[in-house]
Amino acid sequence: MSDPYLRFDHISVIFPGVRALDGVSFAAHAGQVHALMGENGAGKSTLLKVLSGVNQPAEGALWIDGHRHVFSNTREALSEGVAIIYQELTLSPNMSVAENLLLGQLPARQGLIDRQQLRQRALEVLNDLGETSIDPAMKVRDLSIGQQQMIEIGRALLRDARIIAFDEPTSSLSVQETQQLKRIVKRLRDEGRVVLYVTHRMEEVFDLCDAVTIFRDGQHIRTHEDMSELTHDLLVSEMVGRDIDDVYGYRPRQVGDIVLDVAGIEGRGLRSPASFTVKRGEVLGFFGLVGAGRSELLRLVCGVEQPKAGQIHFRNESCQFQHPAEAIRSGIAMCPEDRKAQGIFPVASVADNLNISCRRFFKRWGIFRHGRRERRNAESYIQQLRIKTPSAKTPISTLSGGNQQKVILARWLAEEIDLLIMDEPTRGIDVGARRDIYSLLYDLAEAGKSVVVISSDLAEVSAICDRIAVMRGGELIDVVARDAATPERLLGLALPA
Repeated sequence: MSDPYLRFDHISVIFPGVRALDGVSFAAHAGQVHALMGENGAGKSTLLKVLSGVNQPAEGALWIDGHRHVFSNTREALSEGVAIIYQELTLSPNMSVAENLLLGQLPARQGLIDRQQLRQRALEVLNDLGETSIDPAMKVRDLSIGQQQMIEIGRALLRDARIIAFDEPTSSLSVQETQQLKRIVKRLRDEGRVVLYVTHRMEEVFDLCDAVTIFRDGQHIRTHEDMSELTHDLLVSEMVGRDIDDVYGYRPRQVGDIVLDVAGIEGRGLRSPASFTVKRGEVLGFFGLVGAGRSELLRLVCGVEQPKAGQIHFRNESCQFQHPAEAIRSGIAMCPEDRKAQGIFPVASVADNLNISCRRFFKRWGIFRHGRRERRNAESYIQQLRIKTPSAKTPISTLSGGNQQKVILARWLAEEIDLLIMDEPTRGIDVGARRDIYSLLYDLAEAGKSVVVISSDLAEVSAICDRIAVMRGGELIDVVARDAATPERLLGLALPA
């Protein structure tokens, strides 16, 4: 094999109270898709930020095409052909597709933007990516997540990036968009680029990648250059430091009477009235392609959006919540899919994010008493959910995405709820954390609570749910019992006829 095009040489990154990377060294070759695997907080995203110039290492350096580098900012990294496509996209939503593609290198004539050349260059890139349906004049905010990701890739290609890193690229994509992304990644490999690929989806590693580097607790554990020697069980055990026989760990249980009865509800995102029930002690799944209307339906139930028609009965009482706070006080809570925009308060601490809803319980004589009880509550859930954070006072924005998700879950576990709605609960979460979250959902169900899981992950809903409601194009198509929920049947119901 040729000399590596990219080499990490004893990279260490230190944040207050934590050593995020500890002497990490490994190499990646041109014409190779190299996976980076590890639990949330293992150091993968921190390493990508070193590569892109966002973080500067306390020790070590990068070697690119035989030259040593320590980037002090992202501009320096871009000039050396490095492009990072983060899970949280960095596009400007109110600008056009063409402007986003060529941002920083807009064509000009006589001091003004050359709109004709801008459109032409954008069309060339879109055609190259197979995105012929996108008009360069469209606003980015009007594109699907998958299309936005293609714009990020197009931007990297326009800069002739030789190193392209993807951070959880398929976490919000439909089946079709995922297949298109895989084709693009394989093409980048065939063009001789270095592709770093961060994912928690095991099937993608074995289907797409030529090498795997495993991280744990900020350290390099092992690099597998020969994929034939790697098994699913070995990969999991090296990531988490322990054996996990069954990630899903389904625990059957008796379900009780109906807790939530939704009849003929209509509203934004739905093409026809929807009806379903949730029983006490049940885990009910909602499956469908991205844009099928799953989130929109449940937002109508818990007061985020107002239904135009239909009836909602919760614990045998008719209700229509005007605001999510009303639903929370009645015993219904929802963990949103977009944790960055809707789930967290980024400038606040872990403890404040965790206690923000249940804070009303920590008062005496009508006066809030935040100190000791809030601290104990936060520390209890940090330990219970194995949230990786230096302390409860740490800003939540410094945590990995998976640990932020655990804080949001802890927020609602600290509430007095009877129905927990979780929208894509394991998006961007590693295999060990997923096992912990599934176990917590079963604990809730066994305690007589009800759980609704919205997921695009077919394997997930098939494995953890007692029944699965399938949606397609804004319609609730069918509700399938667990023993009849084969992948073929669920996909057949979810895909357009």
